[in-house]
Amino acid sequence: MRINPQLTRQVGEHLVTAELGRRGFVATPFAGNLPDFDLMAGDAFGGFIPIQVKAINGPSWQFDIQQFLQVEVVEDIQYVRGTVQLPLPDLLCVFVLLREPGTDEFYILRMRDLQAHFKATYLGGRRPRNPESMHCAIWPEELRDHRDRWQLVHDALLAVPLGVGIGGHPPDRSMRPSPNAAAAADPKPSGREGERDTEDNHRL
Repeated sequence: MRINPQLTRQVGEHLVTAELGRRGFVATPFAGNLPDFDLMAGDAFGGFIPIQVKAINGPSWQFDIQQFLQVEVVEDIQYVRGTVQLPLPDLLCVFVLLREPGTDEFYILRMRDLQAHFKATYLGGRRPRNPESMHCAIWPEELRDHRDRWQLVHDALLAVPLGVGIGGHPPDRSMRPSPNAAAAADPKPSGREGERDTEDNHRL
């Protein structure tokens, strides 16, 4: 299913918000654009965390490698000099692959996980078209180990200090729901595998 590119981000954010709700979390997106995250997720115990959403209706997610790695170009050859200090290394990212209704795919990882991926796969060298290009991409099959890892949201909320419960009593941490508890009652069919389209993407 093809969606207007201008709506892709909006659809992705609302899909993640709804999926979090199905799994027992409270979530709300923001109307405006924030530089680092797109929605807040929390629970009934007063804990909230920011989440970044990356939605596509194409073959891959696109990035600038300088978000993650220090790259120097010398005589048209790129050299990786190290990693960039991330402002929010533990920020959770939900990658959304838009498909037919009910078959969308979700991949959940931390920003530092994404950086580690590019550190291992972006090796430098000579770009075939533009030596100065810092374009990089990540494909759904490269994120297969992160598919539906909603437990990361649960774990991140466990690390947030609990607020004051009803009646002024501290809430019971053990009562926080498992992220799969609500979803298990209403399972969704898994999405079909996508076909890699390499027309507008290339790797080093």
